[in-house]
Amino acid sequence: MDALKYIWEGAIPLQIHLHESEVTTVPPPPPAMVLAPRIGYLPLLASQIKPYFGSTLPPGVDTIWFEYQGLPLKWNIPTGVLFDLLCAEPERPWNLTVHFRGYPRQLLIPCEGEDSIKWSFINSLKEADYIINGNTKNVMSMSEPDLLELWRSVSNVDLEAYLRISSKLKLGGTGHEHVLKSISTASLPAKSTGEMDIAQLITGRIPVRLYVRNLGDDFDHLEDAPPVNNWDDVSYINRPVEIREEGKCFTLHDAVRSLLPELFAEKGTTKEESTNVPSEGQSDSTEQLDCTKTEEGGSNFSEEYFQSYHPSIKLVRIQGIEPKGQIPFSWVVNNLMNPEYFLHICVFVSVQ
Repeated sequence: MDALKYIWEGAIPLQIHLHESEVTTVPPPPPAMVLAPRIGYLPLLASQIKPYFGSTLPPGVDTIWFEYQGLPLKWNIPTGVLFDLLCAEPERPWNLTVHFRGYPRQLLIPCEGEDSIKWSFINSLKEADYIINGNTKNVMSMSEPDLLELWRSVSNVDLEAYLRISSKLKLGGTGHEHVLKSISTASLPAKSTGEMDIAQLITGRIPVRLYVRNLGDDFDHLEDAPPVNNWDDVSYINRPVEIREEGKCFTLHDAVRSLLPELFAEKGTTKEESTNVPSEGQSDSTEQLDCTKTEEGGSNFSEEYFQSYHPSIKLVRIQGIEPKGQIPFSWVVNNLMNPEYFLHICVFVSVQ
């Protein structure tokens, strides 16, 4: 359960400034400091932020929204995904501006408080159900109290309650009932080729939301990358990844390659090359999950080669982690998926 607990307990420190156009007091209020759950959604912070800034707001109807470096933030994208995508180099605390007036309806879909977020979450759950099973019967057959309890477990960041109620969904092989099995399997010594591999724990269609941010020029340091000025600068791909049993480990690299084949089209790949997605600042903590070994049991590529495999991909980031490309995709799905059963992957690319 360790990986899943880390994801659910993950939080981003926010320094939230009230927009100057909504300040009616002198001096202006200092920024609010808030810990925002990674799996949560920014408007859910309203109950903490509104009392802090309430006394300085001008008359009007409250409709909370946030911006970062002038970009209005989409409230239906989980907070952790927004942070991973918009901060090429992680910024702590993350400086956001909050508004309670002037909702930009031409840029953001309407948000009428927590109910809007709840139904957006449930619709995503239905979409995931359809991708996995070809229908939405599993979600539609849940009682209204169960759906409400499921949502409350997410909004309250209650992993124990979530695991209890989500077990009723039975969404194929991507359910969290496989977490303990997959983690215990990953920690075992290497097995013979005839025995079960961690990558074969799940097969089928995996719901994935891919966010591709083009950094423009190739930067040596990510902090030099220009900010996202418009959501048109981010390519959004909502597409399933098909995992089939083909007698080999299906890796994160294989998944990204299936989602973005155009980035791999110009260069032929060998068997060794086909197991890597480059990323920077990677840890060796996932080495035990490496299922690409030579006959002697050693890794069949160097770290230098791994970093330079495909220069147009700068990094792949999931839940704040920049995993190595050879990590089994089943481990990624079972441990890094969001509560609505989608795996959110942020990819940074540079155009040569």
